[in-house]
Amino acid sequence: MSETAPSLHAPLSLRRGPAMRNRMALAPLTNLQSHDDGTISDDEFAWLVKRAAGGFGMVMTCAASTHALGKGFPRQLGVHDDAHLAGLERLATALRKAGALSSVQLQHSGGRAPRDLIPGDPVGAMDDPKRGVRALSTGEVERAIEDFILAGLRAERAGFDGVEVHGAHGYLLCQFLDTRNARADRYGGSAENRARMILEVIAGLRARTRPDFQIGVRLSPERYGVDLGEIRALAARLLREGQIDYLDISCWDTFKQPEDSAWHGRTLMDWFTDLDRHGTALGVAGKLTSAASARQCLVRGADFVLIGRGAILHHDFARRAEDADFASAALPISRAHLAAEGLGGDFIDYMATWPGFVAEEEAA
Repeated sequence: MSETAPSLHAPLSLRRGPAMRNRMALAPLTNLQSHDDGTISDDEFAWLVKRAAGGFGMVMTCAASTHALGKGFPRQLGVHDDAHLAGLERLATALRKAGALSSVQLQHSGGRAPRDLIPGDPVGAMDDPKRGVRALSTGEVERAIEDFILAGLRAERAGFDGVEVHGAHGYLLCQFLDTRNARADRYGGSAENRARMILEVIAGLRARTRPDFQIGVRLSPERYGVDLGEIRALAARLLREGQIDYLDISCWDTFKQPEDSAWHGRTLMDWFTDLDRHGTALGVAGKLTSAASARQCLVRGADFVLIGRGAILHHDFARRAEDADFASAALPISRAHLAAEGLGGDFIDYMATWPGFVAEEEAA
């Protein structure tokens, strides 16, 4: 720990491209408010631009699908078709004008894709007959890697500062990292083979995007079949090799003990903040809803934080955090409050499915 850690409002230089104006990024948040064809809606545009105007140093989109078969949610933003470009260009321009770095999160749901949302059967790293999931062939894995790269190139064409590769939360890339992935080809079995897909996505993006294009990666340190020791080793490799500009560790609860008792004795984030960075920035996410909790992450060694719930409740969380005593509004919260904070109706309805988040409307 370091009490001399930088302020939440100190700029953060990244390995490539422009600096973040502060140490707070909008976490990539599912919001269900774009169009069914993946084009951005006015509601999603307004939600994101309002966070940039509210002072966040980086604004990242929700998970954006890299292939039609990878769609995981109704009204999910897409980046897998040139039809998505016009809306993405509009968004990138507005985020830059508001002073925030801009990033598109690249995601494929893999075996978690709902059958009723995609044009075919779901595909993943492994067969799952109970859910009707078919394992990708080796050639199809290579094609899926190319889809990620093409999606990143599309984000670059749209004018974004960078992309984040979603390797967390049990989606396709995380399905390959799963210790149960016993594929017989070069994408399964050993830890090295199971990490190959995400490493090839990163390498392809780095080779084919402009020199100052920023690439981030999100990893889950536990759950979803992944092993904490393996993820820690992969994180160390990504930090060391310098192909990415930032690493985003999605803890769900940043200060919790790991679920695996063999790793108890340190908080989950502490197993990553002690790694040598080699010039790559490290961010953490999970239940950071106050200036004090965000600041504590920097004290414990993170370079920046990704704010989710706090950013839903307050579009200007980053600005409010100048007050060291600031804490997000208590839950449940009214629909009127969320609407005033720039959430569209579909997003508010989605948050109402989270127990205790949205206050029930009083009877007339």
